[in-house]
Amino acid sequence: MSNDGINQNRRRVLTALTSVVGAAGAVGAAVPFIGSWHPSAKAKAAGAPVEINISNIQPGQMVTVEWRGKPVYVVRRTKEALDNLTVVQSRLRDPESTNSDQPTYAANATRAIKDEYLVLLGLCTHLGCAPKYQPEVGAKDVGDADWLGGFFCPCHGSKFDLAGRVFTGVPAPKNLAVPPYKYVSDDVIIVGEDQEA
Repeated sequence: MSNDGINQNRRRVLTALTSVVGAAGAVGAAVPFIGSWHPSAKAKAAGAPVEINISNIQPGQMVTVEWRGKPVYVVRRTKEALDNLTVVQSRLRDPESTNSDQPTYAANATRAIKDEYLVLLGLCTHLGCAPKYQPEVGAKDVGDADWLGGFFCPCHGSKFDLAGRVFTGVPAPKNLAVPPYKYVSDDVIIVGEDQEA
């Protein structure tokens, strides 16, 4: 056998090995690239609905959960708090919530599906600070002798009642937003999915 025959065989073997290694490299590079087209589990979870068990929330208590990277307040209102919603109406900028971000099923006096439980986005409509829950009547740090409970934004002094409706004379232009939510049982709500009409 001549040297030309040996060189030809060597060339074929080297060409085949180079092709196999190149193909494996292309597949190795393509898999993560194609995988990046699909959102990660963390990204999916960030926009996913959140299930909340409300059975342990005591009257007057608030819990905070996160949905889409935003705080969601769930408040179990007392009978007194519900009664006070009508008392403060004359002091509110939008008492009927006609200029509010809310689903149609929350466009009522209590801004809720069930009066007892209030569900709000915990972001002030002025500059997006997180208002503090101040349920105590006459809370001193709110600076309002007629305070009947609600939310107070410490950033610029905006005040909201226990339905998330904004008071007049404060920087916030609108009521606190109500996210889409629904009841799946008496004790469980899902934030991020609309209640069916």
